[in-house]
Amino acid sequence: MILFRCDYAEGAHPEILKRLTETNFEQLDGYGNDPYTKSAKQKILEACGCPEGEVHLLVGGTQTNATVIAALLADYEGAVAVETGHIGVHEAGAVEYTGHKVLTLPQHLGKMDPAKLEAFLAASDADPNKDHMVWPGLVYISLSTEYGTLYSKSELAELQAIAHKYGLPLFIDGARLGYALASPACDYGLADLAKLCDVFYIGGTKVGALCGEAVVFPHGGPRRFFTTIKQHGALLAKGRLLGVQFDTLFTDNLYGRIAANAIDRAQEMIAVLKEKGIPFFLESPTNQQFVILENGYMDRLSKEVGFDIWQPYDATHTVVRFATSWATTPEQIQRLRNLL
Repeated sequence: MILFRCDYAEGAHPEILKRLTETNFEQLDGYGNDPYTKSAKQKILEACGCPEGEVHLLVGGTQTNATVIAALLADYEGAVAVETGHIGVHEAGAVEYTGHKVLTLPQHLGKMDPAKLEAFLAASDADPNKDHMVWPGLVYISLSTEYGTLYSKSELAELQAIAHKYGLPLFIDGARLGYALASPACDYGLADLAKLCDVFYIGGTKVGALCGEAVVFPHGGPRRFFTTIKQHGALLAKGRLLGVQFDTLFTDNLYGRIAANAIDRAQEMIAVLKEKGIPFFLESPTNQQFVILENGYMDRLSKEVGFDIWQPYDATHTVVRFATSWATTPEQIQRLRNLL
């Protein structure tokens, strides 16, 4: 079986495992008070061009989304996201579990339309019954989106301007941020991103780490955020586990280099799928590729290839997702070609 089901099927990059082993017997303070965590945070702030900012290392994407959103919202506020947004469909109600509603907008190729956001916030603000409603408290988007698509720099600037017009922060879920930034279609970098939103996170779990996400507040975080992290079960006593990993990922641009591998392999995969005449559901410039398979063919292929079943297309066809990762090899793409 060859797996293209997700981008976190492998363990961790060998350099990370090497550094974890090399530092294993060092006696270090817990909860992120170790030199590797401090070094990682400094390197991330330098890469983001925001020395006055804050970085916090959390254990996983769902915990990160729920913790950040809970910390930024008042009790009566909700998070605005598109209907396909990760917090609304693939996190088992984690945000709602914190007491905050996910307020959904229509999506287009997984993206939030600035005009629809403006209309929604304007209508909410003008609603004579708004005191009886859940108030919009922040705007949430993902890079890349659930469909592997990207926002342009101008789209991010427009979304941020609209959010700020109504006094809301813009929060970017960066679980796959490495793959977004590595795409040739992306017209911004980390330093740009730090200016285009109020908080974002750099995903490690899906981009070479065993686990962990690095939350970046470019202009400083909410009050007592460390305590909020602990309340939400997202804090490791052995904070060194995350610190060593992110310190390694942000040494010699390892994060960017291994993310680029997934994009290179995805381009090879696109060529193979086109060669075999398999229709695409949409065009994605990142590591997630969505194609349409006839159901009988899909069942036969699934015996040798792992892929993610996404949604029905019609009575006899299904949309499936193939995902490359930092560890995908050219040999695996060639094997997929032979199987197809």
